[in-house]
Amino acid sequence: MHQKRLSAPKTYKIPRKVSKWVVKPSPGPHNKEAVPLLVIVRDFLELTDTAREARRVISAGEILVDGIVRKDYKFPVGLFDVITIPKLEKSYRILFDEKGRYIPKEVDDADLKLYKIVNKTIVRGGKVQLNLFDGTNLLGSNDYSTKDSILVKIPEKEIVDHLKFEEGALVMITGGTHAGEIGRLKDYKVVRGSAPNLVTVEGEKREITTIEDYVFVVGKKDGDRPVIDLGV
Repeated sequence: MHQKRLSAPKTYKIPRKVSKWVVKPSPGPHNKEAVPLLVIVRDFLELTDTAREARRVISAGEILVDGIVRKDYKFPVGLFDVITIPKLEKSYRILFDEKGRYIPKEVDDADLKLYKIVNKTIVRGGKVQLNLFDGTNLLGSNDYSTKDSILVKIPEKEIVDHLKFEEGALVMITGGTHAGEIGRLKDYKVVRGSAPNLVTVEGEKREITTIEDYVFVVGKKDGDRPVIDLGV
């Protein structure tokens, strides 16, 4: 029911000792690393000074997440989510800082969001459903594979591009000590047994080996830049 600041996930870029408690996110998109919308408004964007003011702003419908008004101050916000404040005419994408913590970066492409495909299921009528990294489900086809990424127009949830998990693809590491680093996928190694498969990413300064769950395709093999604004 409650979350102590000292034990909050490291993705919460907040002061730990100013008070004992911090808002805990409601069940919803993303995993346990998600940050409640109130913390985004008060601590990340500094739009308000207090939790009461932040709740008032959110309940008034002045904050959009991925193009949809969210009035729950505990609504969970995570990686690549787009926060829009219409009155300020500004939009921010949730990304990583150099320490693997979530930070908002102002962007111009607020109508686009990148999703990683983590599973596929067959639903009624034999249609293929894509299960995405934040819990979203979209109808697709067998042209898409797990570990691929899709570029989606929000809030319509219309697929506009397909990024394959393949050698040479531009990827971001989303977990571990290298979270937030970007490089080219160099090698993919299938590990026998229950251990996770390994991926080697060639960055600007070094090669990084990490598990496949931490690799998120953000650009195409023949592309020079990510397909969305990542502030790099």
